[in-house]
Amino acid sequence: MSQIEIPSIDVRTLAPAERHPKIFGVLTALVPGGIMHVTSDHDPRPLHYQIESRYPEQFDWQYLEQGPDVWRVEIQRAQGSGCDCCCGH
Repeated sequence: MSQIEIPSIDVRTLAPAERHPKIFGVLTALVPGGIMHVTSDHDPRPLHYQIESRYPEQFDWQYLEQGPDVWRVEIQRAQGSGCDCCCGH
């Protein structure tokens, strides 16, 4: 059985202006049920709020590690309603 590779972004290695665009690029490419990991040096709660406001109820958020030096979250795209088009539902 092959291991599914989980996209992971360590924002500590990116310039601040690159962080959210890179995260949203991976996030919006996730298939329903797909997950990604984000690692940061601070609580990424503002990112969570931004995802919720842009894509309400489309992504689940779970902390894997909660500081004080390293914060890791898992973001999962919600399962679709069965629609196969590009609308995201």
